[in-house]
Amino acid sequence: MSKRHFLVTAGAPGAAPVMPPERWLQAFPDGQWSTWSTLQGTVRAADTVWLPVTHPEWLDCVRRLQHIQGAAPVVVLSPVPNDAEGLRALDAGARGYVHLLAVPAVLREVEHVVRHGGLWVGPELVQRLLSATRQVLDQTPAAPRTVADLSVLSEREAQVARAVAAGKSNREVADQLCISERTVKAHLGSVFDKLGVRDRLQLALRLSGGEAATAPDGTPAPTEARP
Repeated sequence: MSKRHFLVTAGAPGAAPVMPPERWLQAFPDGQWSTWSTLQGTVRAADTVWLPVTHPEWLDCVRRLQHIQGAAPVVVLSPVPNDAEGLRALDAGARGYVHLLAVPAVLREVEHVVRHGGLWVGPELVQRLLSATRQVLDQTPAAPRTVADLSVLSEREAQVARAVAAGKSNREVADQLCISERTVKAHLGSVFDKLGVRDRLQLALRLSGGEAATAPDGTPAPTEARP
């Protein structure tokens, strides 16, 4: 089934939908946009739905999309991202939370992450999620925990892994290690592959001993965060 991108726009029933941001169109030239009333009858599980917080009922829309055609991943777009709003979006079921005017390359990366089961949020929100998770883990000491074995990583990969697990962005890691952001991404991809994790939050939990190494069926435990 082919993947499609839908952006929800404001507009009265029967009226022409508002045009999406130019950068979104550049990221997804084949993307479609429509009002909420039209979208409900067309979205499929393989689609990605982009929902701006400027829509008056965006939070309710996120919740309702969880029950439409197998819960297509939803990315919430905000003109002024903040942790409180991001947490509301995630709590409602969104898989991503990003700036409304993010550059096309970032939007395409967000789409790739959420389509593969990951969660895209900013580093500050990752830290809050980690803090909350660790508090829960501290209250359940009997839960199985496995600290990642970093011996499988190169020295530079281990440095990148520790910095990312501390909540640093790719830019901050690049500055700290005096390397390019592209090199950070390359090292991080290798770290994910070698440690069997798929995103930043799962990496941070693994390094802190706050996550079981595998799920009962032997697959990596499904905790996600922005790559």
